[in-house]
Amino acid sequence: MSSDPKRPGNRAGAAAVGGGGFGARLNHYLYSGEKKHVAAGIAIIGILFGVPWYLMDRGSKHQSHQDYMEKADKARSERLSAGSSTAR
Repeated sequence: MSSDPKRPGNRAGAAAVGGGGFGARLNHYLYSGEKKHVAAGIAIIGILFGVPWYLMDRGSKHQSHQDYMEKADKARSERLSAGSSTAR
């Protein structure tokens, strides 16, 4: 028979004891501002964005616009020279 009313939203007793659950721990880590929590957050965000970036960039070397234009001009000139020799 406690004087504290038993309501579903009343979690003050659980948090004071040290339980608190996952949500309470997550809020503690997010809003504590401790250096180790900030560093861990930066590391997690870096990994989340760094891994896909690495996987996308590990393929073939990207060409510059100038490289692309030179390759296109070469292909065009070969196509024109091949077309003129078969037309005769």
